[in-house]
Amino acid sequence: MRTTLPGLALAAIGAAAGYGVHLLLPGLPWLTAALILGVLISSIPRFRGSLDGALKPGLTLAGRRLLRLGIVVLGLKLSLGDIARLGWVAILAIVILVAVSFVITWLVGRLFRLEGDQAVLMAAGFSICGVSAVGAMAAARRSREEDTGTPITLVTLYGTLAIVVLPALAGLLGLGNRQFGHWVGASVHDVGQVVATAQTAGAAALAVAVVVKLTRVLMLAPMVAIASIQTRRRDSTLETSEARPAIVPLFIIGFVAAVLLRSFVPLPDALLSIADVVQSALLASALFGIGASLRLEQLARSGVRAIGAGLVSWIAILGLALAVVYLS
Repeated sequence: MRTTLPGLALAAIGAAAGYGVHLLLPGLPWLTAALILGVLISSIPRFRGSLDGALKPGLTLAGRRLLRLGIVVLGLKLSLGDIARLGWVAILAIVILVAVSFVITWLVGRLFRLEGDQAVLMAAGFSICGVSAVGAMAAARRSREEDTGTPITLVTLYGTLAIVVLPALAGLLGLGNRQFGHWVGASVHDVGQVVATAQTAGAAALAVAVVVKLTRVLMLAPMVAIASIQTRRRDSTLETSEARPAIVPLFIIGFVAAVLLRSFVPLPDALLSIADVVQSALLASALFGIGASLRLEQLARSGVRAIGAGLVSWIAILGLALAVVYLS
């Protein structure tokens, strides 16, 4: 506890500062602001010694454990009834969209020669639920810490661009409010970015966007389970001495349990409001910790290749999601 407390305290302060920035700039989601602050801190040379020394255990704990706890609490945002109201055609379209988006983004990452697990982590982040999916997939695949930096940066970059670009395109494409909400929910990465983008078209667009988005989030469980199975097979082939990962990680079981709890147990609105704040605070602390552990020079090594891979993947997913909206 003594070794992790300083870093955890800094992550909490960073999350609070990110919320302050969000209040000053409402268009910038809280989680994105926390990540940006973490990256800014990590870019100041005089802080590098502390970030890589006394603060590192706590920041690492925040970036892993708090992220997973945040994913568990995220499950309370979604109920099976919300999904059922979309209709089976829309649900099937979302499942297919996630699967196709994942494959396309992974192929783009490989085409642009991203290193290590960066391609598969970027695919998870772009197709499912942003930074949360990157963290979950990294845990399932036992990815190297240096492989997570570029996918997280790309998810944040293009998810933030969506807040500005998608509302501008909605009028040109002739989308109604509900269609716009569906498009946002089907294409934008993080939940906070979805809310920030969809709210520009009003309450009806926001309601549709959140349900569609959270239906995509539910795909996190089977995708992570598949990744865990592949990792177990790989480790078995390599005869590694490390314990093999569970087929379904404990935090994914917790996420599904939270969805079922929300679906079958009437929970007070006050409790759900508290859970929403707790989930955002956990994820903001985790993202600050991840941001403080990032080194921009790592992204610079991938440079144009990484940014190009993200751009091609983002445009492809926007196009696929728009097709789903028109066909629904």
